[in-house]
Amino acid sequence: MNEKALVIVPTYNERENINPLADRILALPGSVELLVVDDNSPDGTGKLADELVAKHPRIHVLHRKEKNGLGRAYLAGFQWALERDYEYILEMDGDFSHNPDDISRFLDAAKDADLVLGSRYCNGIRVINWPLNRLVLSMGAGVYVRTITGMPFSDPTGGFKCFHRRALESLNLDAVHSNGYSFQIELSHKVWRQGMRISEVPIIFTDRFLGSSKMSGGIVWEALLVVWRLWFQHGLRRWPKKMPAEKTDKSVTSKPAEKKNA
Repeated sequence: MNEKALVIVPTYNERENINPLADRILALPGSVELLVVDDNSPDGTGKLADELVAKHPRIHVLHRKEKNGLGRAYLAGFQWALERDYEYILEMDGDFSHNPDDISRFLDAAKDADLVLGSRYCNGIRVINWPLNRLVLSMGAGVYVRTITGMPFSDPTGGFKCFHRRALESLNLDAVHSNGYSFQIELSHKVWRQGMRISEVPIIFTDRFLGSSKMSGGIVWEALLVVWRLWFQHGLRRWPKKMPAEKTDKSVTSKPAEKKNA
């Protein structure tokens, strides 16, 4: 892979995870780079990230003054990446719930897609260490999103993604209002409704063993409401807009990308 790839990891109190996560990403083939977007973590995550930057030229850090939500952190990271020459831009949690080894599979799939979604529910349920109520909430949210928006993806709320640069450049990121997990729904919907190519890669999701979850009731309510706003924005359509003739090579696909490593 010749094109540059950047993994964006928002952090808030991830001191236990940042060093081993960086080691795993640096060990990947293809010189994948890491951008830590730290929201002034009181546990010193940002300081540890600065120490990593001093040692490794493929690690970068973006410090924000306060905790201002997952969506704002990713948007800051996207802007940073688009100002540089990265071709593939990935989102990934900083708590090892997403396996860094899957990044190579995402990059392979992104050669033929504008957006690659990591799916916990493609060809079965692949979730470890979740209580039943959390699993039911997640799967129910997927049904809810698909029913209202029409997006055909098995895991529309997941946060492990790979954007081709052109997908992010096609969006007005200043108009993205969601900030919690609904941010993931909104970004995917904005790409999908343009008729861009989207594929899914099956992943195994393992809930965090270190640190604490950032899930809250407010995040759930935001996600419940945002899908209606997206549906209205899209003119009550549950299908993508047709692309201009010169862009017909970017047809939509909801087919899972081939999984090379079982």
